Amino acid sequence: METLMAYVIGTMFGSAVYMLLRRSIVKLVIGLMILSNAANLLIFTVAGLVRGAPPLITEGLLEPATAITDPLPQALVLTAIVISFGVLSFSVVLIHRAYEVVGTDDLDKMKDTDT
Repeated sequence: METLMAYVIGTMFGSAVYMLLRRSIVKLVIGLMILSNAANLLIFTVAGLVRGAPPLITEGLLEPATAITDPLPQALVLTAIVISFGVLSFSVVLIHRAYEVVGTDDLDKMKDTDT
């Protein structure tokens, strides 16, 4: 499963970088979304994929008797999702305002904003 996830994450990072290098500012935001999702998947994969195991250790034991899930990556990814949503909503509003002022979404044509 980790090998498949490595290919998926690599593909997502590659497509995100490709989208970030495009001239359209809308594609830049889409690349930013894909990049944040790929980073979240990377955190989950590096932490270890354990399906259906609770993050609990039985009382009285010094180490877990069965496989457990680490709750820290889940908390980090949840926080990252909230932050990426905030960045995404800010960038969408910024793009909308820039399009109203300049009249284009091409980054090369946005160099001069004195229109």
